[in-house]
Amino acid sequence: MISSTTIQEFSQTLSQDLVLPSNPQYDTVRSVWNGMINKKPAMIAMCNNANDIINCIKFAHHQKIEITVKGGGHSVAGKSVCDNGLMINLSQMNSVEVNPKDKTVTIQSGATIGDLDKETQKFGLATPVGIVSKTGIAGLTLGGGYGYLGRTYGLTSDNLISVELVTVNGELIKASDSENSDLFWALRGGGGNFGIITSFKFKCYEVGPEIMVAKIFYPIEDAKDVLRFYTSFSKNAPDELATSAMVVRIPPIEPFPEEIQGKLSVFILAVYSKDIESGKKAMEGLENYGNPMLRVIAPTPFLEVQTTFDDGMPTGMRYYWKSHFFETLSDDAIDVFVNHTKNVPGVFTIAGFDPFGGAINRIKKNETAFPQRSASYILGIWGGWIEKDNDKNNINWIRELYEKMKPFASGDTYSNFLDIDDDNKVKTSFGSNYERLQKVKRKYDPNNFFSNNQNIKPKSI
Repeated sequence: MISSTTIQEFSQTLSQDLVLPSNPQYDTVRSVWNGMINKKPAMIAMCNNANDIINCIKFAHHQKIEITVKGGGHSVAGKSVCDNGLMINLSQMNSVEVNPKDKTVTIQSGATIGDLDKETQKFGLATPVGIVSKTGIAGLTLGGGYGYLGRTYGLTSDNLISVELVTVNGELIKASDSENSDLFWALRGGGGNFGIITSFKFKCYEVGPEIMVAKIFYPIEDAKDVLRFYTSFSKNAPDELATSAMVVRIPPIEPFPEEIQGKLSVFILAVYSKDIESGKKAMEGLENYGNPMLRVIAPTPFLEVQTTFDDGMPTGMRYYWKSHFFETLSDDAIDVFVNHTKNVPGVFTIAGFDPFGGAINRIKKNETAFPQRSASYILGIWGGWIEKDNDKNNINWIRELYEKMKPFASGDTYSNFLDIDDDNKVKTSFGSNYERLQKVKRKYDPNNFFSNNQNIKPKSI
């Protein structure tokens, strides 16, 4: 057990006092997005700069205690918190600096997607990121990161120019194509295995302030026909158009008519990343298809699009996720999916397909650590519910759908969607890049100090 004197001495090396269990803020700063995770670290360091992080690493080495790193705290597996260890909390390192001339943005590792979007949009710019604004930019990027701009401009990690990070030895270094290039390769998809990032530098693109968006809700009874239409429509879509199809419950809020609120539906969401007129043309096939309960196709502020799913994935709810990649969606796969999703147990559970292809797939699978470069779709099974008593029912439903879809999938999974029971799938998520990642891990973290992540074991010599 670490003495109170030692803890006090450590606290004095930081720019802000440690948060201990006796502190009124303790429960707030230790909490993470997934309400199923309730771990209690011995101490929390609210870091404000790289020097704070360096001192945390030195202390953890000396005291031989476990560490976790919390950026946005959005890991569904709860990897950013542990019992009895040291949480390195980066949430106060959230500055965003946009260079509109060079079309780049430098962002600290504690910032969120929302922080990034808000600042880049001031200059009519955006970086390809995820679709829930409270997600931390660090975890998103290090695991790959996909969203509405992915088919046009690639993954979040594909648009990374450089990073600054603290190594296992407490050294502040940079990584890019020209500096520590082996590490830079690994950081683009290999997760938080190699150090603690202090900042990222990304490419930006001209996006918005409005983009063309379609939101269409079909009755669940039409699901098989709608998904067959979806596969045909998305297969022929231009790279600028990202179209998703998912089974969701219609939210009990405006603008949804009261008579359809709470009903299970097939939701088609299409987002066109460039000019409005081209977007209208690309979405012509969506204007008249089927008999939806609600169809809205209109220019929409980019910042509004980026928060579409925020209310449906609130902090503190209970979450359990699975994923599959698909090169094609056969009629048989659609039938199996629809037959299972006609009965969705979780109030906030979503199951559906997001598009890959386009710019994502123009990068070779070994060009970065993210290997899934031949997929056309990713299936996300995003379970969300409120009551602990419903854990078993919801988790079993999600596992059953995952297993039923496995025969049609590529065999890969997305590392950012690995859950608390998926440690055995880490190797699968990195595919043929795993052995190379092990070698980089051995070089930069030979004793696996950074292990609270989707963990890559150092390759033995």
